[in-house]
Amino acid sequence: MGSERQARRLAETLVRHSVKAKKGEIVRISTGELGRPLALEVYREVLRAGAHPLLSVGFEEAGAIFYEEASAEQIAHMPPTKMNEAKTIDADIIILAPGNTRHLSHIPPRKMADRRKATKPISEVLLRRVRWVLTNFPTEALAQETDRSLPEYEKLYYRAVEQDWAGMSRMFARAKRVLEKADRVRIVGKETDLSFSIKGRTAIPCAGEYNMPDGEIFTAPVETSTEGKIFFEFPAIAGGREVAGIRLTFRKGRVVEASAEKNEGYLKEMLAADRGASVLGEFGIGANAGVTSFTRDILLDEKMGGTIHLAVGRSYPESGGRNDSAVHWDMIKDLRAQGDLFLDGKPVLRTGVLFGKPPKGMRKARR
Repeated sequence: MGSERQARRLAETLVRHSVKAKKGEIVRISTGELGRPLALEVYREVLRAGAHPLLSVGFEEAGAIFYEEASAEQIAHMPPTKMNEAKTIDADIIILAPGNTRHLSHIPPRKMADRRKATKPISEVLLRRVRWVLTNFPTEALAQETDRSLPEYEKLYYRAVEQDWAGMSRMFARAKRVLEKADRVRIVGKETDLSFSIKGRTAIPCAGEYNMPDGEIFTAPVETSTEGKIFFEFPAIAGGREVAGIRLTFRKGRVVEASAEKNEGYLKEMLAADRGASVLGEFGIGANAGVTSFTRDILLDEKMGGTIHLAVGRSYPESGGRNDSAVHWDMIKDLRAQGDLFLDGKPVLRTGVLFGKPPKGMRKARR
């Protein structure tokens, strides 16, 4: 019963706070088979808001079948019905509920990159005109990724989503002003001394509007400005593959050296996917004190208080970034035990404390 109540509260947050559904609007609810309990609660809440729910339910196995059987022509096909939906719906609530987080791990990365290129126009329409939010519904597969039982994972997950989002919004409003006055970012830590400019870029605060859980503020590095090296303590996961022990060296904004302790070939293939894949598209700071340990799920991990993350590839236009790529791959740097973040030479993140003190109602992030 506890998890049912939590699902109902999460559904209300998604509909009322995240996408702010209004009377007469069309709200798409996208999920898989295992997301049914939360999807139905969201469906109910959309109706209560006076909006029109549109259910879009898929099968996880269909993705693997598509990549195994589709021809190059089929992979390059842009589905017009999905484009019509993107141009018609007002909001999109996306519920991830995987039964197997590795179901695409045998698919060549190039195929998936080609598919992302084909559907990129749809993604761009959705990003430009639709209010959307992405969340999880706890499943055994997600729990296994964190080496937890399902009840333990549910406790972790709902702790992360049941935050003071209004308080976080106020804290991020202050952080936004600081970031938008800054020029040079420097990250120092284990095997790391990396710098880049964010001058003239817009900082985007994220307090539950697009991701749930949320709790980050991000912007876009100036594309040619990144210099130095960085080591990522946590594995980066994409396409069902886990790449661990990543070390990157940048010169004049581009990755010039890349290595990994696990799946190095996949790392290099992703960085070579297109010209923009080896350029930084995002710099973000995590501030959700409810996320305290690595889960192998970027939805939670990039929000972890006391960490920063960088994404190679596509930047978000609303942040002022100009890098274009079919890739957008987040990698997380842990600064809680060792490392500092500087803006124009002044420390703003040290041992898990952002901008001098933890925001009201939030604990200092620790391991």
